[in-house]
Amino acid sequence: MDIRLRSLHLLEGQRLGQRLFAHVISAQAIVPGRTEGEVNDRIAVIAREVFGARAGLVERRFVRSGPNTVVAGQWPDRVIGAQDVVVLDFESLLAPYETGFARTVAVGDAPAPRRLIHDLAVVATAAHEAFRAEPAITGRALHAEVRAMAAQADRSLGAWNVGRLTGTAPSTHAEATRPEAFISPQNTRPLRRTLEEGWRAHWILEIRLVDEYGGHAAVHTELLDLV
Repeated sequence: MDIRLRSLHLLEGQRLGQRLFAHVISAQAIVPGRTEGEVNDRIAVIAREVFGARAGLVERRFVRSGPNTVVAGQWPDRVIGAQDVVVLDFESLLAPYETGFARTVAVGDAPAPRRLIHDLAVVATAAHEAFRAEPAITGRALHAEVRAMAAQADRSLGAWNVGRLTGTAPSTHAEATRPEAFISPQNTRPLRRTLEEGWRAHWILEIRLVDEYGGHAAVHTELLDLV
């Protein structure tokens, strides 16, 4: 696969995530009173109907709500509340494309969850703008920009990094072993660079904002440099 084909491959993965998310919203699949597992199964059916079977999608859970949005690793199934925050993370769907896509939905009209999602969108937009504005920006510098924007919104970051190389799995231990693969304070290398494998580095923006008062988080994941 050449450099251009790889970029198209990554973009196709993102388009797939966007299309699935649009279908989920259109089908009103996220229903309060149902468990996360039930909504998860409904979305898996939508994915099969629209795109066909995809590796790993139906075996892995990708719906979190309420306090489960701040739980690391495995999380218990719970009933989605009438004013919950719900995170949809299609990581397993997009694994063959080496990328990721996640969005957050507010169920109901409570102002606090909607404000959290608004703040998340503002921070994500600022991250893209900071990346575009500075050709030599490092992982450390972009992380600092995102952290500052989150602080302005009176939010905290829910992870040690705010992004990673495409094709890199999330890890709680990779910060020390491979810091150059993550957008984190430990990565002092420019994000725009050629990797040892000969590929141009492409990045996944991965922002998790925490509402410490509400006890939940919102997540925004997408390609950083190809959009």
